[in-house]
Amino acid sequence: MEQFLGRYAAYLYAMLRIITGFLFMWHGTQKLLGFPPSQSGGGGELSALMAVGGGIELVGGVLVMIGLFTSIAAFVSSGMMAVAYFGWHFSLQQFLPIQNRGELAVLYCFVLLYLASRGSGIWSVESIFFRGRSDV
Repeated sequence: MEQFLGRYAAYLYAMLRIITGFLFMWHGTQKLLGFPPSQSGGGGELSALMAVGGGIELVGGVLVMIGLFTSIAAFVSSGMMAVAYFGWHFSLQQFLPIQNRGELAVLYCFVLLYLASRGSGIWSVESIFFRGRSDV
């Protein structure tokens, strides 16, 4: 028996890739450009590490969203989110991601890792240039 919505899997995957990239990109614009303004206020000096993270979020998000170099961009972004979780959120006193406010970092880490494993899929720049390849 075909899975529920199975015939739409390629389209749903494309939507997952596009929406994940779109949302991830905005984290980078918040850090680098201050737009949109953060609810927590934020602002102030931008450390070098935050600037690198914001750059990866902005560029990686755009590349994932449009489907160009998706596997590489998603893999680098996934690794950056693992570093963000273990560097800023994780502690033995607050072990669970819901306690240490790291659930978004964990979710992005694993969704981006999945995107890295699957590639760009349909509705992507890569699918336009590499139509004959079956793994796109």
